[in-house]
Amino acid sequence: MLTAEMLAKVRRIQIRTTKLVNDILAGRYESVFRGQGVEFKEVREYVPGDDVRNIDWNVTARTGSPHVKVLTEERELTIMLVVDASGSQKFGSVSQFKLELSAEVCAVLAFSAIQNNDRVGLIVFTNEVELFLPPRKGRKHGLRVIREVLYHEPKNKGTNINKSLEFLSQILKRRSVIFILSDFNDEHYEKTLKVLTRRHDVIACMITDPRELSLPNIGLITVTDAESGKEIIIDTSNAKFREKYEVKAKMEYERKKKLLLQSGAEFLDIRTDKPYIDELYRFFRARERKSNR
Repeated sequence: MLTAEMLAKVRRIQIRTTKLVNDILAGRYESVFRGQGVEFKEVREYVPGDDVRNIDWNVTARTGSPHVKVLTEERELTIMLVVDASGSQKFGSVSQFKLELSAEVCAVLAFSAIQNNDRVGLIVFTNEVELFLPPRKGRKHGLRVIREVLYHEPKNKGTNINKSLEFLSQILKRRSVIFILSDFNDEHYEKTLKVLTRRHDVIACMITDPRELSLPNIGLITVTDAESGKEIIIDTSNAKFREKYEVKAKMEYERKKKLLLQSGAEFLDIRTDKPYIDELYRFFRARERKSNR
């Protein structure tokens, strides 16, 4: 059951992210994500300049005068938010955990979609698919998405991205826009991801904390793996160790980024120490320019 404090936190995220949607991303969402095709609207009489390929020959024969089909873009989209809730997401060295950051990004995307009358669905996964909210419309549903990301109690700590992608492939019958929010600390999912990107518009949002990329000089510390529970003691006062850590962390970051891009997904770099709205704005602007070419 949600406490008053939990509800207040959801409300704060709603207020903050709605303002970002209205002030910064206004109009960009609709121009970036197109509909899934065209649908029939009506039939009207032919006028010079109309595309002859749109002539409705049945109506033309029945009325004795040429008529054309009027088509309109099928605007409604399905947005799927796929959120990693494994043990590594309960980490943060700045002002919030990675999972809390994921909830805010989800809120921006969900409210952008809802403003445009699109449907939003949610998958929360660890090494299993732990929660599935079918795509729906409406602000009430958007608030539930935020609540579930923030306060879902995971049954597991591990990560299995492949299982969540296989689940998506089974449930999505129409082309959808899929945002995957994870640190992608997993393996053996690239084949399934490639299949998914052929059918859907997939955006990989890599959630990263600065302490995963570099270490401060604070002496001996005990580090616990959030997923396995394994503990090790490291000496951060050793400059060579810190340098080696940074080189290895950067290589691993670039490896994951390359894998995601080669699989056909688009890539967003979401950091707990940087304003996520800047990265979202950059992404929307780049997509907008590409769609206008």
